[in-house]
This record gives sequence, structure tokens and C-alpha cells, in this order.
Amino acid sequence: MTLAKAAAATSAPASTGVRTPRRSVLFFAFAFAVIADPVSSVAYAIEAALRALHGDLALLLPTMSLVIGLVVVVTANYWQLVRRFPKGGGAAAAAGRAFGARWTFLPIGALVVDFVLTIGISIAAAASAVIALFPGLAPVRIPLALLLLLVVAGLTWFGHGGRLLFAVMTVAFVLISVVVLVLGFASPHASGHATATAGPGRPAVLAVVLAFPVAMALATGIEAPSTAIAQLGQLDDTHRRRFGRGTLALLLVIVGGLTLALTALAAHLHIGVPGADSTQIADIAHAAAGPGWLYDAFQLTSSLLLLAAASSSFQAGPGLLKALAGTASRPGVLPPVLGRTNRHHTPYWSLVVYLAAAALIIVAAAGQEQELVLFYAVAVFVSFLVGLVAMSRFARQERKTGLAWLNGLAAVAVAFTLAVNLLRGWPMLSLAATLIIAAGLYARWTRAGRPTGIEDVEARAEAD
Repeated sequence: MTLAKAAAATSAPASTGVRTPRRSVLFFAFAFAVIADPVSSVAYAIEAALRALHGDLALLLPTMSLVIGLVVVVTANYWQLVRRFPKGGGAAAAAGRAFGARWTFLPIGALVVDFVLTIGISIAAAASAVIALFPGLAPVRIPLALLLLLVVAGLTWFGHGGRLLFAVMTVAFVLISVVVLVLGFASPHASGHATATAGPGRPAVLAVVLAFPVAMALATGIEAPSTAIAQLGQLDDTHRRRFGRGTLALLLVIVGGLTLALTALAAHLHIGVPGADSTQIADIAHAAAGPGWLYDAFQLTSSLLLLAAASSSFQAGPGLLKALAGTASRPGVLPPVLGRTNRHHTPYWSLVVYLAAAALIIVAAAGQEQELVLFYAVAVFVSFLVGLVAMSRFARQERKTGLAWLNGLAAVAVAFTLAVNLLRGWPMLSLAATLIIAAGLYARWTRAGRPTGIEDVEARAEAD
């Protein structure tokens, strides 16, 4: 059962009109569930930037401000995508319509990799949040992470009914974070000992330019509203556009606000790179609130939010493979076995594929989310880049010169971010995996006789 269907009791078909209060409840359930992934990225993106800055707190706020600026640019592109494709589809639909069906596979390959990495990094970060609360569990970090992975996969086995809880988890984390922030600025429990002065190393501008791409993990999940609106089958195109754009605006306000506020509080309280058994946001919360129920609640809600983000990708990823496997009436490009579902409509073999892949990267990273951050902002930026170039082409075709320039400059910024991350070496593995998957899907599509409608595969995956 999709999120929209789970909320159907609060809504009505578009043809009969949806009363505003009921539509508001549906929007709340939709928006806060969809943004669980980007909101959860706050748990590790700020720390990733600080580590890339070698602990220089003086440069952390400028770095995260640059990150939020690029998030605004990418969000603006998806604002356009929602307007053009109100039935969903995202970058895959844009690429297919702009350059031909064969280009659809590049953003699809990127999403397949992104879903695996989202599961892995979210589970690892959730384990870190638990360990920060219970340090005695540090020696069993990897088994703990694998146990959490199995729990989330097991819950996903029973379908989408739990997705409505994502909205509650997101709201709970945001509210508790606000309380921690207010307390931290007004009457903190303690402060750290990290220096807030720029060190004598690399020039500040160069340090920021080299560090901000690492924290662009914060941008993952921005594409979700543009594809998830396909779930809203009971609404017409106008209201789907409003839901998609409203969710993007909410995402920008919450993620941007939380990120900059937590960054400023880290500098204010001199919270530097955390120890091996903690995280930066855990140290921030502990300094702001001290030991007690508020700190415990912050750690609990952050871990649950991270598990919700993993669960969301555990549903979206197998759903995408199921859509690629096709149906009896629509030829697919993947083996039919990946489309087999249980009575809860869960494609169980596709779920097993993602479970195995996520377990592999968690073990390879020793359960450390910061080891995975470098890989995380690569695959999804391939999708961002393809979408921006496609929207730039649409703007040129429609002779919207200003919009074409905007999208072109945004594409250059995204390409630069991608290039800097790739120059670090190991993130090339993410790009290689994306290209291999895209090429494999294209080869199977060609062998299957190039069935039509591949551009809409993301929309079908969400609407199913």
C-alpha cells in the first residue's frame, strides 16, 4: 500500500473535489514522509564537512552555507521538473524526453546506486547514534548495524503501511532539535574545547571549496518529491504540482534551517570532530542539553529518523527494480523474478538484492557512516546533472533564455561538485557502478526490442 493510499481515508477523488482540511492532512503525511531522507542527512553531513576541513570550526559555517546554496540551486531544478512532469518521473523522465529513451538509463543507474548507499549510510549512522547513547555497544558496531538492517528489511517485507510513521518521526526529530537549539544558544549545559580559529594550513577559500562537495550528501533525497507525486493518484495534475512544490519548499526550509542552526551552534559551543564512539550532532546535543531525557530523546528520534530513511529506500529501490522487470502486459528489461511480490505487494527478491548490497557496503565500511559519505554524493549528482542539462535543453527549445542560463550555470556547479568528489579517488567506484548498471540496463532494453515507456519507469515504480 503506497503512502497516498494509506492516507486515502483523509482524502477524496479529485473529480469530486478534496476538501481543504482533508487535503492538508494528506499533504502533511506526504511531505514529512518524503523529506525523511534529506532531513536525516543532517546527522552526518555537517560532521563530514568538518572532517574535510580538518576540524577547522571557523570555516564550517561558510562551508555549510555554500552547501545550502547549491541545495537551493538543485531544488530550483526539481521545482521545474515537478511543473513539467506532474505525474512523476524526475530526472529519468526529463532525460528520456529531452535526449531520447537511451539516456533514461543514466539517472536510473544513479538511483539504483543511490538507494543502496542511502540504506547503508542511514543504517550505519543509526548505529552510531545508538552507540553515542550506549557507548558499551561500540565493540559490536558492525553486528548492531547488520541487526538494524535486518529489522528494517523485515519491516519493509510487510509493505508500505508503516510509511505514515515516517512523517511522525521527521516531525519529532525537528521539534526536539529546535528545543536543543534554543537551549544551546540560550543556556547551554557545557561547551567543547575545539578551536574556532582558522588554522595556518591551506587558504580558507580553497579549504572551503574542497570541503563542501563532501557535505553535499545533504542534497540526497531532493529528487524524491518529483517522483513520489506519482503516488497521489487521487489528485489531479494541478494539486500534484502543488504537493510536489510545497514539499520541496518545506524540505528547503527545514533542511537548510536545521543545518545552518546546528552548524552555528557547533561553532558557538566549540564542538569539534567527535571521538570514535560518538557523532558531532550527539556532542552538540549533549553540550546543549546535558545528560538527561532531552539528550536521550534527541538520540532516539535521530536514530529512528535514519532508520525511516533507510526503510524509504528499501521500498523505493526494490520498487524500481520491480518496475524495470515489467508485467505480463508490459515487457521489462530485468528478469521477471525481480518483480515477484508477496501478499503485501513487496517485490521480495528485489528486496533481497538490496539487503545483500547494503550489508556488503556496511561491512566494507566497518559500520562507519563517515567512510561512506565520500561515495554518497556521487551517484545522485549524476542524476542531478542529467536532469539539469535536460531542463536547460527544454528551456532553450521554448526560448526561455534566462531559465536556460540558470539551468546551465547550475549544471556547471553540480558538475564541479561531482568532479571534486571524484578527484578524491575512491568515489570513482560509485560512478563506475552507476555506469555499469546503466550500460547493463540499456543492453537488456535493446535485447528486449526497446520497449516503449521506459522514460516513465520511475513514475510507475512510485504509482504501483
